[in-house]
Amino acid sequence: MFSNKESFKKAFMEKVEIMHGVSLEDASEAEKYFTLGAMVREHLIRNWISTNMRYKEMESREVYYFSIEFLLGRLLDNNLLNLGLQEICEQGLKDLGVDLAVLEEQEPDAGLGNGGLGRLAACFLDSMASLCLPGHGCGIRYKYGLFEQKVLDGYQVELPEYWLKEGNVWEIRKSDKAVEVRFGGHVRTEQSGGRLHFHHENYEAVLAVPYDIPITGYRNDTVNTLRLWNAEPALECFDALSLGYNNQKSIMEYKYATESISQFLYPDDSEYEGRMLRLKQEYFFVSAGLQSIIRRLKKKGWSLYDLPRKIAVHVNDTHPALAVAELMRLLMDEEGLGWDEAFDLTSRTISYTNHTTMVEALETWSVALFRSLLPRIYMIVQELNERFCEALWEKYPGEWERIGKMAIIADERVKMAHLLIAGSYSVNGVAKVHTEILKQREMKPFYEAFPQKFNNKTNGITHRRWLLRANPALAKLITETIGPAWIHKPGELYGLRAYAGDAAFQEQIEKIKTANKRELARKIWISSQIKVDDSFIFDVQAKRIHAYKRQILNVLHIMDLYNRLRDDSSLDIHPRIFIFSGKAAPGYHLAKRTIKLISSVAALINGDPHVNEKLKVVFLEDYRVSLAEKIIPATDVSEQISTASKEASGTGNMKFMMNGAVTLGTLDGANIEMHDEVGSDNMFIFGLTSSEVMGYNSSCSYKSGKLYNNEPRIRRILDQLINGFLFGGAQEFSTIFDALLHHNDEFFVLKDFLSYAAAHEAVEQAYRDRRRWLEMCIVNIACSGKFSSDRTISEYATHIWKTSPVKKQEAGNKKQENAKTKPQS
Repeated sequence: MFSNKESFKKAFMEKVEIMHGVSLEDASEAEKYFTLGAMVREHLIRNWISTNMRYKEMESREVYYFSIEFLLGRLLDNNLLNLGLQEICEQGLKDLGVDLAVLEEQEPDAGLGNGGLGRLAACFLDSMASLCLPGHGCGIRYKYGLFEQKVLDGYQVELPEYWLKEGNVWEIRKSDKAVEVRFGGHVRTEQSGGRLHFHHENYEAVLAVPYDIPITGYRNDTVNTLRLWNAEPALECFDALSLGYNNQKSIMEYKYATESISQFLYPDDSEYEGRMLRLKQEYFFVSAGLQSIIRRLKKKGWSLYDLPRKIAVHVNDTHPALAVAELMRLLMDEEGLGWDEAFDLTSRTISYTNHTTMVEALETWSVALFRSLLPRIYMIVQELNERFCEALWEKYPGEWERIGKMAIIADERVKMAHLLIAGSYSVNGVAKVHTEILKQREMKPFYEAFPQKFNNKTNGITHRRWLLRANPALAKLITETIGPAWIHKPGELYGLRAYAGDAAFQEQIEKIKTANKRELARKIWISSQIKVDDSFIFDVQAKRIHAYKRQILNVLHIMDLYNRLRDDSSLDIHPRIFIFSGKAAPGYHLAKRTIKLISSVAALINGDPHVNEKLKVVFLEDYRVSLAEKIIPATDVSEQISTASKEASGTGNMKFMMNGAVTLGTLDGANIEMHDEVGSDNMFIFGLTSSEVMGYNSSCSYKSGKLYNNEPRIRRILDQLINGFLFGGAQEFSTIFDALLHHNDEFFVLKDFLSYAAAHEAVEQAYRDRRRWLEMCIVNIACSGKFSSDRTISEYATHIWKTSPVKKQEAGNKKQENAKTKPQS
């Protein structure tokens, strides 16, 4: 293995020939990338093995983080950074005439996530490894990801995301660790040996095959594991004829149905088949992951009764909620424990993070679908519900309405959040305001019954990827200014606050921001053929397209600004570009119409010579981690404009903040805590508060029609949606018009419009005062350390998981102690 530049060069040339049968001169860029990736993977394998050995020797509780998404991004650059190999490889490749940056571009973004949920999970894995915490991920190996987004004539088009087309250099298939997951069939009960036994029969078997991906810690020899499960046919595991698979065609249908479980993230659930597939996915990876954990526990020689002491199963949102019932099933049906023992162990092992304040976003399943697809699991959930409701009756005798609201099964629906609250020991929100809304509104009955379970853990992001890697020039300047301690202790970034007013430091910050803006402008030109000067204000809203995130508010303001410029050509505004990026769920009509609206407004403005020297709009398609790494360091204004009380936390806000963007936002989610850190002078706040939004919702006193009738600016832009003013015709945006007027503007877009427009005018004035603006940028960077996922994960480890770091030296000392105390034969 290589340890310096010369040994790397020799090893690289040999590896190219061995792997691809060509000389370095004849190798393609893709072949060079796979060669380098293989070398880096081999380099970390030894630490991967030794990390697992340390965890076996030490007593710390191991964490398994279950998530339907892991939005990893590219791993080559991340692993080179964490392993300290970047300079050796970059210089060695340069000597060989190879550009490392070109090779990094060969790696596709892993198609394992969509938005904040998946990126949070990836940041958490990074922090667990970098803090030497024994923590692993468990998810699904999606063949085609969510989708590759194309925007054609303004319309989103979804294409399969072929990220695995050439294979994944980082994964290792573990066929010997495969487990069987069962669907359908029926359950036969049998009384034997003084207890009731359950036999699952005539089921459809699916083979869950694990693929392991190494998760490297930063310069600490720790390598944790992300285990992704692939769904494959298991024809040898059951009698095909008894299930009706009696010819080649039907067997191929079974093969396709099986493999579809791990093909796409979030299949369209507007039809029954899509809903069934989603439920299959959720049970599939939960069952496979828990089977693997139990097997590992037993292999280490630990008792099942050690489960809560040795293992922490953390559930990221409600998608893995079936972990409660499945762990119960494994402990009872497979391991022979009684109900009370199984529930005690389960409820002391599982913890749950809630990610939404909106009741309609909490997963529920129809009893009919649930019972037919997962008959044994339904029996367990049904029994859990009866016992849970009995316990509530004892606590609240006669309060049927309260108990009905808390039941796990009610109105022919299985409520996954209720299942998790009943079967876990911890329920946490992801921002202070979010947790308070859960306790006082959405989950108030549960909080009143189980206050000890509820706690807050404000989200965070990994500063290693989002600053050290994504913005190396800024990271270098920070290190030169306050030293390198911030890399391991991001709270040290606060030391930059002393330099906020320093003219020389401000000048360096501005140079870095300008260079990043030029790079993004180059990318915009390549993708959209729109020329942007780096003197423009780069105003960015990059996130999943959704009504509550209010991209519509943003674009309506742009239309208003355009109207003002057309009405008064002498209007003095600083040139600005509004940059949008994000995907809409395939079945979410309003979100897809929002993309079309953005595209139509962009076409109108960018094609108008009267305004396009002052105003431009662009939509960057296929938002992903690698694109975010280009957008975020170049951003001046970060749009975080969700309806107050609707965004649980947000993490994009933290990434922009860490890279020196100034936030324009509502007091929602983690924006509130960011505001607490930077103060009102360093952030632009507008709009209703959470309490005001909830007050309007309770009183039903908000009427959007009054604003339409009384505010000429609002009436004009809404009329422009349906009067043929925009490209696409009069009916193209009637859905948006109706949502804002005829459906009374659920997310208070019109109510917040004038306040939002005023905030933009404040941004304009602040940006013109360069000293003031740069001071704001520096204060935001300095205060961003609190929002590192290292802080978040340390809080999870201490207060929820009750685990501690396992460091290399400590493990070595433990091994020596064990050797000393071992009895002599």
